[in-house]
Formats: sequence, structure tokens, C-alpha cells
Amino acid sequence: MQTTEYVYVLNNIVLTDAGGRWLFTEQSIEQSNIQACYELSLEPECSVQMLVLNVLSNELTQDVLTLRQLLAGADNRVFQILARASQVATWQHDHRYCPRCGSSLLHHEKDLAKQCVSCNLLQYPRLSPCVIMLVSDGDYCLLGHGHNFIPGVYSTLAGFIEVGETAEAAVAREVREETGVNVKNVRYFSSQPWPFPHSLMLGFTAEYAGGEINLQEEELADAQWFHVDNLPDLPTSFSISRFLINDFIRSRGRVPPAE
Repeated sequence: MQTTEYVYVLNNIVLTDAGGRWLFTEQSIEQSNIQACYELSLEPECSVQMLVLNVLSNELTQDVLTLRQLLAGADNRVFQILARASQVATWQHDHRYCPRCGSSLLHHEKDLAKQCVSCNLLQYPRLSPCVIMLVSDGDYCLLGHGHNFIPGVYSTLAGFIEVGETAEAAVAREVREETGVNVKNVRYFSSQPWPFPHSLMLGFTAEYAGGEINLQEEELADAQWFHVDNLPDLPTSFSISRFLINDFIRSRGRVPPAE
């Protein structure tokens, strides 16, 4: 028997109750307060409906927990639901008018899409493909510190894939542009949907092929080579960046540190 759970969203924020609960087993919101409904689950035996609200319900509150807090410690299913909810909510909130003729967009009856009321152009949720990569040189790895990072935290390099570019080419280009370093042996690692705001992170490993660090300062505040036994503060445990770094640590016979 199929079960149904509900996620509530207002202004592209996943809502919680006073206890921090965000996934509800009953739909108790007035129908007049529901702007749109989207199916989030990719599992046929369990439906997860996202209800976009017009106004805040009395039972719910905004920002009891941030999305990053909700994702921390989430298993694969919860991460998938939350990431999908956040990205669909952002799309619902930001894409209201047709980019071709400027008319209003209405929710499509069958697909996860919106359709223009005038020219019938279909608009699907935006997805931005990105590469994120762990560059190694023996027992050293190349990590960067972004301008908006928490002080002391270093992460793997990342960037958007350009139109007409392969993911592997994007890895080499982004590393070279941001740090001046050339890479070789680019290999796919894994992927992760990243809801900040609508990215698909394609993870890769690569090896140092030459060059000295020469920062692109508008992109990075710092970049350094770190030895596996002397790593800086690392990104959050649920990020693909941390997965890449932990894999590098294990491949060198060490145990990744606890967050």
C-alpha cells in the first residue's frame, strides 16, 4: 500500500514545525493556501508531495532549521528528498514568466514543468552541471579557500561546465584558471545533487601534471598543497567535497577525521 508524506515550502524555504520536523505524515493545510503541488519521491512505493504555500500556516515556522542543518546527518533518501524539494521550490519561486514572450507560466498537468499560457513553451526545473575535483600529487592534495568560506576551512576546487564542454575538459580548465596548475588522469568519482541553489555536482579525481600555484583572486582567497597528515579544517561531512577528500585520505592508508 502506497504511503504519502508531505513537505511544506514557502518562498523557496522548506518549513518546519516548532520541533524542527519537516516531513509530515498528514496534509492539514487549507486547500486555499496551496499554490502548487509537486511529487518529490523517485520511489513508486512512497509518495512525497511538496506543497507550495501562499502564506505561512499557524503550525509552521520558517528557519527553525536551515537547509544545511537539515541535510547534516541525512541518509541518502532524506538527502534526495530535501535536495529535490529545495531545487524545485527555487524553480517554482524564480520562474514565473515565459523567457520567450513574457507571458505567465502555469503548472503543467502531467510533467514536472511549467507551460506558457500564450506560446505554449515548456519550462523544466533548472539544473546547473558543475565539476568538483580532488587534485593529488603523491601524499599531497590541492585545496582552496573561498572568499565566503568559514575561516580555516579548505575544500576541493569546483566550477560550472561551459556550453559545449565535456566534464573532463571542465576539470582541467577550472583547476588551471583558478590555481595555474595543470592536471592529468582525470577520472570520474561520483555525483551529488547540490541544492545551493540548483547544481548537479560531478566529482572527479585528477593528478598533478605541472605548474605553480597562481591564484585567480576573484575566485579564491587561497589555495595550497596539503599533506595527508596535515590537513586543514574540512568541509561538512555530507558534501561530495568531503567524500572526495575522505577517499584521498583512505587511499593513503589513513582514517578520515571526524567532523
